[in-house]
Amino acid sequence: MFQSLIDVILPVFLVIGSGYAATRLGYFREDHIDGLMKFTQSFAIPCLLFLAISNLDISTSFDPRLLFSFYAAAGLCFMAGTFGARFIFGREWEDSVAIGFCCLFSNSVLLGLPITERAFGPDNLTGNYAIIAFHSPFCYCLGITVMEVIRNRGNGGGRMLRSVLTAMFKNALILGIALGFAVNLSGIGIPSAVDEALGLVTLAALPGALFALGGVLVKYRPEGDLRTIAFVCGVSLLLQPSLVWLFGTTLSLPQDLFRSGVVTAAMAPGFNAYIFANLYGRAKRVAASSVLIGTGASILTVWLWLALLD
Repeated sequence: MFQSLIDVILPVFLVIGSGYAATRLGYFREDHIDGLMKFTQSFAIPCLLFLAISNLDISTSFDPRLLFSFYAAAGLCFMAGTFGARFIFGREWEDSVAIGFCCLFSNSVLLGLPITERAFGPDNLTGNYAIIAFHSPFCYCLGITVMEVIRNRGNGGGRMLRSVLTAMFKNALILGIALGFAVNLSGIGIPSAVDEALGLVTLAALPGALFALGGVLVKYRPEGDLRTIAFVCGVSLLLQPSLVWLFGTTLSLPQDLFRSGVVTAAMAPGFNAYIFANLYGRAKRVAASSVLIGTGASILTVWLWLALLD
């Protein structure tokens, strides 16, 4: 079992490590990595999600038990992160919401997809895509709504609503998902040439994104706030998948969906955690360091969860 788990996990983190090493040694500059991240995050991965959602069998893919198990756990971890930052570490409320967002947003695409695929095969990604379809909308809607409520205490709700909608519809991942649903529900077929072209683009999506993630992590130094960062990593890597395991077991979730839910929940905080913190200028150091340290620590914790799921 040990060797098989290494075969699943190690290639993913070797690609991340290659991006880190190549950037650290100066072979790739920061603008190179930014361009690659822009390509993967704003084009290739949205194409991947569009293609996956447009071909999903919606009637069987979106099992309410899976969505409840995953998003109830994510919401509870957002609350744990927010109130923990406020009452354990004494952070301001705006900082606390940004820290809670780090506990909420697991890296479902860049890490969750490739690790699940390598562990259980490409035919077992239905649950992953069902989770991803709602992941960015759910997390951004929850995080932005709570942040805007706190920032606009006593003001009208119009500004808050505009902020939520603007952030949602400027996100390329959400647009790719929405277009995928539109094609799926309309029954419009994708022309074969377009389908082939999208297939070619999606081949570069995950490896390119993993390499770029490694390059991005170079500029983030784990500085200060180590107790808060450790708290975020504990909630993200241990508490969230434990809750999904509990809810999924209680609801008798089918095995393939159960695996997808637990593995996705067990991923380190995603890069969107830093994007959210940067958007509001709050807890940026905690967010950046949590992405870096959480990604490194997940090598061990993912191995643990895969061993339990085997």
